[in-house]
Amino acid sequence: MRKTPLFNGVLLLFAFLFVQTSFAQVILSEGAKESLGKGRTQDIAYSLDGARLAVANSTGLWLYDVHTAEVTQLKGHTGVVNSVAFAPDGTTLASGSRDKTIRLWDVETGQLQATLKGHTNRVNSVAFSPDGTTLASGSHDKTIRLWNVETGQLRTTLKGHKNRVNTIAFSPDGHILASGGGSDGGKDRTIRFWDVETGQLQATLKGHKNRVNSVAFSPNGSTLASGSHDKTIRLWDVETGLLQALLKGHKNRVNTIAFSPDGSTLASGGGSDGGKDRTIRLWDIETGRLQATLKGHKDRVNTIAFSPDGSTLASGSRDKTIRLWDVGHLPAILIGHTKCVTSVAFSPDGTTLASCGGMMDETIRLWDVGSGQPKTILETILPETVAFSPDGHTLASGEHSRVRLWDVGTGQPKTILKGHTSPVVSVAFSPDGSILASGSVYGKIQLWKAGSGQPKTIDGSSVWSVAFSPDGRTLASGDQVVIQLWDITGQLQDTLNRSWEVVSPLKATLKGHSYRVYSVAFSPDGRTLASGSDDDTVRLWDVETGQPKAILKGHTDGVRSVAFSPDGATLASGSEDLTIQLWDAETGQRQAVLNGHTKSVTSVAFSPDGATLASGSCDTTIRFWDVGSD
Repeated sequence: MRKTPLFNGVLLLFAFLFVQTSFAQVILSEGAKESLGKGRTQDIAYSLDGARLAVANSTGLWLYDVHTAEVTQLKGHTGVVNSVAFAPDGTTLASGSRDKTIRLWDVETGQLQATLKGHTNRVNSVAFSPDGTTLASGSHDKTIRLWNVETGQLRTTLKGHKNRVNTIAFSPDGHILASGGGSDGGKDRTIRFWDVETGQLQATLKGHKNRVNSVAFSPNGSTLASGSHDKTIRLWDVETGLLQALLKGHKNRVNTIAFSPDGSTLASGGGSDGGKDRTIRLWDIETGRLQATLKGHKDRVNTIAFSPDGSTLASGSRDKTIRLWDVGHLPAILIGHTKCVTSVAFSPDGTTLASCGGMMDETIRLWDVGSGQPKTILETILPETVAFSPDGHTLASGEHSRVRLWDVGTGQPKTILKGHTSPVVSVAFSPDGSILASGSVYGKIQLWKAGSGQPKTIDGSSVWSVAFSPDGRTLASGDQVVIQLWDITGQLQDTLNRSWEVVSPLKATLKGHSYRVYSVAFSPDGRTLASGSDDDTVRLWDVETGQPKAILKGHTDGVRSVAFSPDGATLASGSEDLTIQLWDAETGQRQAVLNGHTKSVTSVAFSPDGATLASGSCDTTIRFWDVGSD
């Protein structure tokens, strides 16, 4: 046995990588990489108490003790180890190999306990029954074998697959064994249910178009998930054998799947040898929606496993790395809109989120932030944008050629403000709530005295976004190409409560973007303005001088929305490239990429405490991302 101490503690902490995903990654330390970095990871498994992680790769079989930070190599196999599994009591580890054998190891000592022989070809998968008395093994020889763990004797051989058996899993009650078979483009491609007691075939599930690589039962035993070379995941009703859901999203084959311990999430790993995808995807089981996409591996993901508490996902890849992902805080998904969500906004107290759907949806929805449940549905015509007044009592919505004010408490309309002649795509209240600004796509900014239907018009060329500075003295507007800064305080006067006067309001024109400016936002201290554009960039501007400070590049399509965190440290941007990116507002360095939306991200907003980021998308969903510091 070889033991290698891990640098800096338990399996960790070599580097936190935020560049490709919102979930913290940890790559095993250099001490571990010395052992594991030379081999392609085939399988990984957590012990049920979370104290150990077993890793099978092309260099051998390795056991990590999380508490003592030791790496132990288990020697004995003469071929690549394909599969590992811990016994429920954690005392025994089983491994299946290309050398056609299964080996049982004492976890505490690392000593070989038994070698089980009988398969005539490589062993692809091993699994313990929930009571630990039976070990199942699936092989290239088209058979499944059930072994008595205590004696090491063969109990029975299950025959029926027409091609190799790639994956097996016991149901939580131990009565059913599921198996998945097939070869690349070959025959079989079925999932089979076997009665563990009698060894009889109970059911054959058909539907996958290529080989089945992985099967997993939900913790309650009601659902079986299967992942295939055909790029899909299928959810099956265990009792009836009927298909419940088809999950699509991977761009290449699905190699591995695993349920979270609470059964709410399914993780899947994909990719082919050197090919595309190479991602891990997290799916909401109740809705079948994609929750997140984890990127970082440089080659196909062969194996994944949740820690027993569900907070960590381990992944092993052909790229010779093992990554640990912090998945304890998945984004909540709010579902209700039927079309593109065009705008989201938090109430000042952070308890309510407002969202609006566009054409063919025509609703504004108010959500309880704590529960994620809908509170009120406001029906209107072509809503494009929403904003809360500073006191939280009024919601303004930009609609087709008008602005509507709503009473947040009752959900009833208060006032309709008319004056625009084209769709209103941006609204913003001044910090003191005395002025409402609205911008429309054909060049008008209207300034409304709070509670009044008499606007003052400022001409623009095509206004897509408006935002007030924190002191209320400046209004920024995003135009077809430029950004304009308008002098508000001291320039607007209320004459006898009946009219407005504007005296030379234009302060500066900021040039640099090459296409439409969709969004502008002031930093909390008012010194910096951020802008997001159809030219795929985010730009930071010095408000006092009007000079550019930084160009933030990373998005691959138009940037639809930008927002500063309440402390001003972080800037969020949502894009047509389906991602949300988080930037260090001081340095302009990218901190994270949040993946999960399946269509354009149209709006982003921080909660008042900065702990949550809300995003609205044309995939009809709103997502809550946990972005607070631990």
